[in-house]
Amino acid sequence: MQFSDRRNTTRWIIIITSFVIVSLILWNTYSFFQIFKQEERVKMQHWALSQKKINTDDLDADLELPLQIIQTANIPIIVTEKDSIINKINIDDDIVNDKTKLRNFLQRLKNQNDPIVMKISEGRTHNLYYGDSSLLNKLKYYPIALLFIIFLFGAVVYNFYKSTKMATQNKLWAGMAKETAHQIGTPLSSLIGWLEIMKADNVDETTVSEIEKDINRLQTITERFSKIGSEPVLETKDIVEETRNSFDYLKSRFSKQVEFTFSAPKNPILVSINPALHSWTIENLMKNAIDAMKGRGKLKIMIEKEGQNIKINVIDSGKGIPKNQYRRVFEPGFTTKKRGWGLGLSLTKRIVEEYHNGKIKVAHSEIDKGTTMQILYKKAK
Repeated sequence: MQFSDRRNTTRWIIIITSFVIVSLILWNTYSFFQIFKQEERVKMQHWALSQKKINTDDLDADLELPLQIIQTANIPIIVTEKDSIINKINIDDDIVNDKTKLRNFLQRLKNQNDPIVMKISEGRTHNLYYGDSSLLNKLKYYPIALLFIIFLFGAVVYNFYKSTKMATQNKLWAGMAKETAHQIGTPLSSLIGWLEIMKADNVDETTVSEIEKDINRLQTITERFSKIGSEPVLETKDIVEETRNSFDYLKSRFSKQVEFTFSAPKNPILVSINPALHSWTIENLMKNAIDAMKGRGKLKIMIEKEGQNIKINVIDSGKGIPKNQYRRVFEPGFTTKKRGWGLGLSLTKRIVEEYHNGKIKVAHSEIDKGTTMQILYKKAK
């Protein structure tokens, strides 16, 4: 507990420190922006004084410095007298030659900076409007670029943290599954021994047969758990037969209030699957459908062949799934049951997509009418 608290404290210290550093960078950027903006205004004031000196001084006056100041200006400038534009500097020709564009450009300059008033003579003034330099424009977007980079960095860190956490959880679940298989294996071996004794003692054949079925079932479950977290061995099997076997097993063990239907092509369809894991997939989907119908309704499994694609549809007449939960139903921990763990569909998705390179989705669902879960496999070559 202390280790967990210490780790959370360290995490919050890092987050707060990062926030402070980013805030300082943004504040410094804003300060630099204001300093550069003030320096440019001073330059424009010098430009205005130089322009005034050239316009008012005698021809014999030394105008070398004012001319240099005017010639070195690289900022867009518009000088107006009353409502008329009398001078345009560092502005593209396509704007200068279009009165509408020029007026719009002037309005943009007015929005960027306050005008500098040039007093030419008594009762006569010019207004100098200027825009931001290319340096200022670049600096203006620097905080946005910085925030974008920080956002990307944060996303990378988050994805790394999430991936690491998921990998740890996967290892934990795989370890628990293998340990469960190991724990079941010991009493299962003993039960097999007792079954042989019962056969030798001529116990009722029906009783022995049913117990044998349940022991075989436990062996299948043990095999399933032992394969979690390991690369399963895929075999080329008839998907129709393998699916029907799982269908028939559950059909015989559920209430007669559920109307079961199986529809598939008559010819075998070969698909690369792991029989034990595929059986688990079908059973999970069927049990989930029966739960959605509260043990009463219609359940149909329909296998279709479309070119190289094999579709297995599990169709129920249950309560349905809202459209905004189509993806969420496959997330670990998501469940609508009061006592559910939310692992069935998550495990099913992993078996279908990671182990069999297939796809699983909610193909269709209507509230209070039913749901169609669809598995998509590729036909074996």
